Amino acid sequence: MAKTIIAAKLKQLRKENNMTQVDLSIKSGVGLNFVRELEQGKATVRMDKVTQVFGFFDYELVPQKKGDA
Repeated sequence: MAKTIIAAKLKQLRKENNMTQVDLSIKSGVGLNFVRELEQGKATVRMDKVTQVFGFFDYELVPQKKGDA
């Protein structure tokens, strides 16, 4: 479930900033395939790259107990 939340949030942030996946990959410094896979909810991704992409939007990933919002 967490992967779908991450995928949805990334897509939302990208669209709110009027960016294509190509734009995001260039500006955040990760590959286009990584952005595509992340938005599609791929189960295995490199956390350092996830952090890098979300950091571009000034977001950070934090550990959180399941069910806490």
